[in-house]
Amino acid sequence: MTNSNAKKVLMVITSHSDLGSTGEKTGFWVEEFAAPYYAFIDAGTQVTLASPAGGQPPIDPKSESPDAQTAATRRFDEDTESQALLAKTAKLSDVKAADYDAVFYPGGHGPLWDLTDNVDSIALIESFLAANKPVAAVCHATAAFLNIKDAAGQYVVSGKAVTGFSNTEENAVQLSDVVPFLLEDELVKRGGDYQKVADWHAFAVQDGLLITGQNPASSELAAEKLLAALAA
Repeated sequence: MTNSNAKKVLMVITSHSDLGSTGEKTGFWVEEFAAPYYAFIDAGTQVTLASPAGGQPPIDPKSESPDAQTAATRRFDEDTESQALLAKTAKLSDVKAADYDAVFYPGGHGPLWDLTDNVDSIALIESFLAANKPVAAVCHATAAFLNIKDAAGQYVVSGKAVTGFSNTEENAVQLSDVVPFLLEDELVKRGGDYQKVADWHAFAVQDGLLITGQNPASSELAAEKLLAALAA
């Protein structure tokens, strides 16, 4: 039995699977989906999954490596019900902000390619913000906020405390020359007050309706901030 008073969170996951021209694969990072997903459902939140293409989003194979596993990823590996839900995400163009209380974007390198300029995603986030609803992203998915503008035509990250995968972290994974842009640089270019902590440490920041996490270790923290915003 579902709780009709439960908050509803939309999670938007990348559909992009090619890591630039390297011939390698990318997609979403399992931890950045699983940790927030379980934080939401354990808090009694109703979660809907969506992606630009609909259906099964591509998993970044590196996020399934032994050193990338966490309690949340192990839980997901054994959770056939949630795996089935993930396999049939709604098409992003079919979802409406009015049906949800908040939106969360998990990272992985995929969003750099398919969520930065996605017109459906941009319209969706702008609708959430116009309705005074919080929007959250972690790691590379903060790219989904880069081209969001307010009613006055200004970038919403301008003057706001934001974070996302840092230049030093991108250098550490040796993909600075592969990605279409460096997220930290682009946030700064749009006037964002980019903040970070040491590489791979948990860090999330909230500024008004914007909630962002720096890296995979920050996914649960970003989700907790979104849950707190919903409870406020």
